[in-house]
Amino acid sequence: MLLVNGANQTNVDISDRGLQYGDGLFETIAIRNNFPLFFQEHLQRLTEGCSRLKIPTPDLQVLSSEAQQLCQHKNEAVLKIIITRGSGGRGYKQPETLSPTRILSLHPFPVFPKNYPLHGIHARFCQTPLGINPALAGIKHLNRLEQVMARAEWQDDGIQEGLMQDVNGNLIEGTMSNLFWVKNGQLFTPALINTGVAGIIRKLVIMLSSQHGMSVQEQNLTQTQLLAADEIFVCNSIIGIWPVIRLADHDFAIGSKTRQIQTWLDELAHETYQTSQ
Repeated sequence: MLLVNGANQTNVDISDRGLQYGDGLFETIAIRNNFPLFFQEHLQRLTEGCSRLKIPTPDLQVLSSEAQQLCQHKNEAVLKIIITRGSGGRGYKQPETLSPTRILSLHPFPVFPKNYPLHGIHARFCQTPLGINPALAGIKHLNRLEQVMARAEWQDDGIQEGLMQDVNGNLIEGTMSNLFWVKNGQLFTPALINTGVAGIIRKLVIMLSSQHGMSVQEQNLTQTQLLAADEIFVCNSIIGIWPVIRLADHDFAIGSKTRQIQTWLDELAHETYQTSQ
């Protein structure tokens, strides 16, 4: 199912700046029991991204109504929202009058083995680096060629995620996820000052940890430092939290802090769903 500016159609103007230049943003949202999970958090990030890119923010009531329309009678699915700056002809200069394009599409929920959250995954380090650009750091813009190239580095079904570093050798995130690790009882996550996507689940993990007296330190680290961690996990809005049990020939236990955070996130998701009913 697809809505383009509210219309049930599959066509987008070929001059759209999202297609021409990746000039836009997107959100990927899990649908559970007809309900877009953590929808307000996604709308907030979308709004912040539009502000950063100076794209007029779409009417959030309209966006919510269209999302509800697509999510009806969907027990489990993925909702993708794309906002572009709209059509603007050839050249980088923006048109004087902006008319953003709004695209909502519904997709089948990806089939992941149910044991990934329980028993963990295998990961690898990627060679493709992330470029540094503080002006774009944190937002989920449409320019994702670095992730596309990094994900093309492996075809082994035994590897579920690849970890990416910036051009200075600092680990930043996974190809599709944010990264956390535990060392000596302290929870860490990379600082996303110069690059990377500030994911919704990352934000919630930081919030929940703080609420329960578990501080999170945001700092840079290298591959060698990560391999010395006690626990590692990755997260995003579709997978939730996946513990990492093997990385670059090193094995890791699924520790108590990872399990506790998984429990907190599950409880928050259930509470959010119950409140919406």
